[in-house]
Amino acid sequence: MLFINAERVHALLDYLSLVDAFEDYHRQDVGALDELLLSQPEGAERPAHFFIRAAWQRQHALGAKLITIFPDNATQAAGPPSVQAVYILFDGVDGRPLACIDGTALTHRKTAADSALGAKFLARDNAATLLMVGAGAMAPHLIRAHAAVRPSIHRVLIWNRTPARATELASTLKLDHIEITATRDLAQSAAVADVISCATMSTSPLIRGDWLQPGTHLDLVGGFSRETREADDDAVRKAAVYVDSRDTAGECGDIAAAVEAGVIAEDDIAADLFQLCRGERKGRVHIGDITLFKNGGGGHLDLMAARVLYARAARPS
Repeated sequence: MLFINAERVHALLDYLSLVDAFEDYHRQDVGALDELLLSQPEGAERPAHFFIRAAWQRQHALGAKLITIFPDNATQAAGPPSVQAVYILFDGVDGRPLACIDGTALTHRKTAADSALGAKFLARDNAATLLMVGAGAMAPHLIRAHAAVRPSIHRVLIWNRTPARATELASTLKLDHIEITATRDLAQSAAVADVISCATMSTSPLIRGDWLQPGTHLDLVGGFSRETREADDDAVRKAAVYVDSRDTAGECGDIAAAVEAGVIAEDDIAADLFQLCRGERKGRVHIGDITLFKNGGGGHLDLMAARVLYARAARPS
């Protein structure tokens, strides 16, 4: 069994080739998908979570990711990431354990590639300005992944509730031919952005629909539970709504709350990545469309990323 540490995960999973692999793997069926979420203490404003996500692509591979989510870690200047994990990959034919993988690094690469694949179908080809909402551990990965699939991006704005964290990320993240600056005006920045990517732990909407201009693509990453939201009802109402998976995104706050409030119906979701990658549904139709992509994650994406990683790591040197 291979043990693959974070450094090797990042070295072997470049964003663009992982996006291409995801597009290919979404044409395969996922035979089983399940998850378990435990929270402690229950009812707390910012509870800690233990999350298990499992998936099985029969005759290919199966695996599970064990995740801890401790939101208060983000308040510590030099604390550990809010989200940490380990992933175990098994052979899909005989059940042999194949690899134990640093799940935090895998999560960063997988999550960024998931959003980037959505943007590949939904963001305008000439998107120039990216607004990153949130300056946590996911932010640099999302910025790099979006820039990889939309090389037209030449400006990145970073907003965070704590402005100093946005300033720090803007000063340390360097990308060729891209200007990266911190911003304190979220409304004004959202109004000029072609792509908005949100990766926060917010329990109340940050992005308002009346800020969104025609042609904007909104990528919502952070709202992983029913109690978390990053966009208001008006944003959902104005947008053509897409998800990465109908099996997982419906439990996320931005989708679940809008459905429960009658803002949209489940049938109003235009497509998921399986339908887009298989050519069953279209992505962006008109240049002026506002598109919303809910990155709900899921064990199938971790499994896809682990399969790509294992194939590269097991290759003879």
